[in-house]
Amino acid sequence: MILKLKQDLILREIAGEFIVVPVGTMTVDMRCMIKLNESGAFLWKQLESGKTKEQMLAALLDEYDVDDEQAVADVDRFIALMTEAGLLA
Repeated sequence: MILKLKQDLILREIAGEFIVVPVGTMTVDMRCMIKLNESGAFLWKQLESGKTKEQMLAALLDEYDVDDEQAVADVDRFIALMTEAGLLA
């Protein structure tokens, strides 16, 4: 299943920090900014390009020196946090 972000959210790198910024109609619904670390920003970009969970996992394993178990836990946690924050469509 392809995971999709809600519209009107953009990722920006500002002074070395990765920030999710609401634009358009999301400025009304989202009253905070979300700061991501480097791997979180990497996973966000995977979501932007319409990847499945399995594709995100494969990309994370290719990009970072992490074992399978940790990668699965990281992707699951990231998806759970995005879901809890209401950022997935």
